[in-house]
Amino acid sequence: MEDAKKKVYEALDKMKIKYEVVEHEPVYTMEDMDRLGLTKKGTLCKNLFLRDSKGKRHFLVTADENTKIDLKSLSKKLGAGNLSFASEERLEKYLGLKQGSVTPFGLMNDTDHAVEFFIDKSLSKCKSLGIHPLENTATVFLSYKDLDKFLWGLDVDVIPVRL
Repeated sequence: MEDAKKKVYEALDKMKIKYEVVEHEPVYTMEDMDRLGLTKKGTLCKNLFLRDSKGKRHFLVTADENTKIDLKSLSKKLGAGNLSFASEERLEKYLGLKQGSVTPFGLMNDTDHAVEFFIDKSLSKCKSLGIHPLENTATVFLSYKDLDKFLWGLDVDVIPVRL
């Protein structure tokens, strides 16, 4: 999977985006991330890969790790009907990711633009955001503006939402 991380770093370099990488042991939960003590580098983000009840629409939602997300109220904000977590198979199919590695960088693999991306508006005020580079053995820190620039380069609509 080293190639996956390299793919992200090369894309960031090509776009001249400033970032910092912290390599670490594999992490699978936000509690695992907290034990690494990375919060001094920036705001750690949690990423939810969701689907609607019919499985027709898929959503990636990025928020501060401390934000409580109520799927019922989120579904209303997204106009999506009932939401649930998408399966590992769907995660692999749409974003090319494994569980524990969900990240906005996964949108690089969504060439059909089948996944709708929503980001918590409050993250725009953060100095630096920490997200995985397609796998859970590193965290990339970059600004909200640079994440937006990166996704813009992929032709991804970044939709801010108040969570």
